[in-house]
Amino acid sequence: MTKRFRRGLVVGKFAPLHLGHESVIRCGLEECDELVIISYSQPEFSGCEPHKRQEWLTSLFPSARIVVVTNDWLRQVTSKSNAFTEVPANSAEDYLHRRFCAFLCEEVLGVTIDAVFSSEEYGNGFAAELSRSFAIEDSIRVQHCLVDLERQHFPISGTVLRADIHAGRRWLSPEVYRSFVRRICFLGGESSGKTTLVRILAGEFETQFVPEYGRELWEAKKGQLDFEDLVAIARRQVELEDRAAGISNRFLFCDTSPLTTRFYSKYLFGRVDPELERLSIRSYDAVMLCAPDFPFVQDGTRQPESFRTLQHEWYVRELTTLQIPFYLLEGDITARVATVKRLAQDFELPQELETI
Repeated sequence: MTKRFRRGLVVGKFAPLHLGHESVIRCGLEECDELVIISYSQPEFSGCEPHKRQEWLTSLFPSARIVVVTNDWLRQVTSKSNAFTEVPANSAEDYLHRRFCAFLCEEVLGVTIDAVFSSEEYGNGFAAELSRSFAIEDSIRVQHCLVDLERQHFPISGTVLRADIHAGRRWLSPEVYRSFVRRICFLGGESSGKTTLVRILAGEFETQFVPEYGRELWEAKKGQLDFEDLVAIARRQVELEDRAAGISNRFLFCDTSPLTTRFYSKYLFGRVDPELERLSIRSYDAVMLCAPDFPFVQDGTRQPESFRTLQHEWYVRELTTLQIPFYLLEGDITARVATVKRLAQDFELPQELETI
């Protein structure tokens, strides 16, 4: 089916990218053969850095032509003689932002635009400036397509979201909100209380937890894992984390990580797949190591108690070698829950996203 426009444009800070932005972008995709999305901000907003905006836009709108502009990127793709060598400040006059976007389209991307999509009145002036810049005849001027000006469908703004990102999480796609969730990883030897702990904490914080996929597969295969299973376990663990983070509430509690899978790969097979090696140094917002001071419970599937001590000592060595800070959780479950709740205040993302 023939679309109204050959090429459309959406411009925004997307700090953060919310459902209102998405509705504008989807309208552009429906109306245009090709959609160009330009994002920039000067200064940047903490929590909405360029690489995150690139990830959000790419994951949600893979068919669009996405350009996240930074000063470094601009200097790489333009010469010193060009009109723009730096991103205009957010507070700059409207005409400067319009000229900057026209410059990016014409001089950097090598395209002209037929329609601008926005949810703001300023889009009219934006379209007019693009028409002048592209020297398009009056009969075929760049059009402004206004989407939900009154915010009836999505009554939200980036400013409001930055004031309390978690309170406004319903206005964010899971692909975006997961960037603001603090992932807390729990490590420990067998029968050290990890699984019980993450379940209780998820209930206390009214959020999600990620179970240990390796144990699920081990039980499904009746304890007969192959070498190739180990990297598959690590991949699946990461997938489960990413999925759960998008629907969490401030925190996500993770029962183990690919680092544990690397331990078992070395223990069972004497070697580690290179991909598993890479996944095993996955970053978390906090790492909790459960001390082996719990009464050991042999459920018929675990190694002897001495193995738990060996495993704990391995975690301490590896985390220290990798320079990954960790908190040692000791005592009974009640004491450990209290410790995590106290520590949570230290590594929680501030509600307000300050500019940097």
